[in-house]
Order: sequence, then C-alpha cells, then structure tokens
Amino acid sequence: MKIAILLPHRISFFTFGFLLRLLTQSLQRGLAKQIIREQKIDIIHQPIPVSPKDPSMLFDLGVPIIIGPMNGGMNYPPAFQKMQSRLVEAAISFGRALSSFMNVVIPGKLKATTLLVANARTREALPSSVREVPTIELVENGVDLSLWTQDLLEKIEPNKENFQGKDQPNFTRFVFIGRLVDWKAVDLLLIAFKQVLEKIPARLDIIGEGDQKANLEEIARNLSLIPSSNELNSDRSQENLRFLGWLSQADCAKQLGESDVLVLPSLYECGGAVVLEAMALSLPVIATNWGGPADYLDDSCGILVNPDSREGLIDGLAAAMFDLANSPELRQSMGKAGAKRVVNFFDWDKKGEKILEIYQDSIERYAKDKKR
Repeated sequence: MKIAILLPHRISFFTFGFLLRLLTQSLQRGLAKQIIREQKIDIIHQPIPVSPKDPSMLFDLGVPIIIGPMNGGMNYPPAFQKMQSRLVEAAISFGRALSSFMNVVIPGKLKATTLLVANARTREALPSSVREVPTIELVENGVDLSLWTQDLLEKIEPNKENFQGKDQPNFTRFVFIGRLVDWKAVDLLLIAFKQVLEKIPARLDIIGEGDQKANLEEIARNLSLIPSSNELNSDRSQENLRFLGWLSQADCAKQLGESDVLVLPSLYECGGAVVLEAMALSLPVIATNWGGPADYLDDSCGILVNPDSREGLIDGLAAAMFDLANSPELRQSMGKAGAKRVVNFFDWDKKGEKILEIYQDSIERYAKDKKR
C-alpha cells in the first residue's frame, strides 16, 4: 500500500481505500453471520463506511440491516473548485458514475431495511439504484454532555488568562481546532486574523497537526503574526497567534473553555463535530456556509460566511470576528442559544433514543415484508 501514499488522498480513497474497505467488509460479513447464529441477534447496524456511494457487503443475513448515518456528496464551493486537480475531479466523477452499478453487484444498500443519511445533500448523493430504500435523515455527530458541559466551563472561567493585563477589556480569544490540511482553509483564516489585529487586540490559537503546518507557520511569519525563530519569546501567553499542535480531547475542551469564539473556515467539511462541542460550551461559532457546519448552525448561535470568492471569504471571516469581538453581549446570547440547540438536537442520549425507535421500526417492517 506504499503506492496509495503517493496518490492524492481522494484518488487513494476511491482506489486502494475502496479495496481495503471491501476486504474489511468481507471479514465483517463472516463475523456477522457467526454472531447472529450464536447470539440470536435481532438486527444489524453498519455505521461505516460513511460514504453514500460505497457498496455494502452486509446482506441476506436473515435479520434487518440498518446502514448509516452516511455523510458525503461533498464538492468544493464553486469559487474554490481549482483546489482540486483535474485528475482528482475526473477520478471522483468516474467513481460516482460507477457507484450505482457497484451497489447492484454488491447489493447491501439495495437490500437494506433502512438507510440513514446525515442530511439532504447525502440523500441526493445516494446511488440511483438504492433510492427506493426507506431512508431517514439523522445527523451522525453528537455531543457527550457528560464531558462538554457548563460545569467544565465554570471550572475554567475563573482561571482564564488576562492577556497583556487588565487594561485591555476588549481582548478576544479565537480558536481553530482541526487538521492542518489545505481544505480547512487556515491560510485564509490567518489573513483574516491579520485584518482583525489591525483594529482590535485579539489572539488566535491553532490546535491541530497536518501536512500544511510548516506552510501555515511560514504564512504567519510573513504576516508578522508570529516572530521568526531567532525572536521567539519563552512567554507564549503574550503571543497573538499560537500553534498549539495536537491536544487530547480533555485539553481541547479546556482550550475551548478558555476561548471566546470558535472559527472553522473549512471548505470541505462533511460534519464538523468541533462545532457542536463549542456550542455545548456556550461558544459562538464562525464557519463557512458550506457542508456540515451549515447543518448545525443558524443565525441564533453563530455566523456563517458565504464562500463566494477567496477575497470574500477572507473579508467575511474578518468582519464576523470583528463583530463578535466588539459585542460581548452578542457572544453571550449566541453562546446560550448554541448550548440550548445542542441539548435539544445533538445530545447523544437523545440520539440514542431515536436510534432505538429506528431499530424497532426496522424490525417491524422487516417482519411484515417477510410475511408477504
């Protein structure tokens, strides 16, 4: 599989990755048959792969089968299509065109009792051969409110650092959490943050690792957001921009609790669990109006910036950051609305109850179909 590493990620996913997923599913099929036989299982739930195009090898097992939630059908915003090479675009188009046939040859989804999709976009991305299978929309991400709670925020709040002393009450802490890859558009966030710093005191923490980290650090140096290597100061709390690297989930929660606003400028985000985690901690969110974040946020709890052009996205991010920095009241109201939205729609416990309802419905429909 060394060849796969040399290929663009998305071509690798549709070629070598596809073969590996089929091999894994073949092993799963054998294990599923054994478990059903030995444990008298009533229903099988296959949550991965999440791609709506990938076929499933779980079928004809004598019990109802649920597949999903799937999430996909993503493309770059039209203004950013050039981020994807023509070779990758052609490979994706070919793979998607072939998917309907493959889902007939390997008919797991075609024979499934229920398909779960995260959103309307993914429903539309299902192969045409499986469009008649009963399908339910259910967001795949959720929040464990035993971890991401207001109790955590209240423990952190008294210990928040006061950047450059108490004489700068308008200082605002922004944070990004995610992989440092090109489609996360952190380079555009850095340019936007430069505009913000020219008007108000602020700090941006970048949490994550990835192949773009060195490039992003170079961009930050060129923008004078971080000092050159021979100018580094041991007191990092005084820096306007910090690259904090990979952090554990607990440390990410701590950093979110010590921040004022989460910013996620991603151009290719199917989900975006970090958006929900920030909302659970009463943080307003600034995100690109594209993909997963647009499924989670509304104008009561965040600001969605349209990716109509490179310059427009940069300016929109900067304007949103500036607006929230200048209005603690707006940050507070959005934070409260976001926390309420998470409790109402994205709590894992409530989603678990919904899944159980879907299981029962699927079992009953499967039994009726067998009697026909």
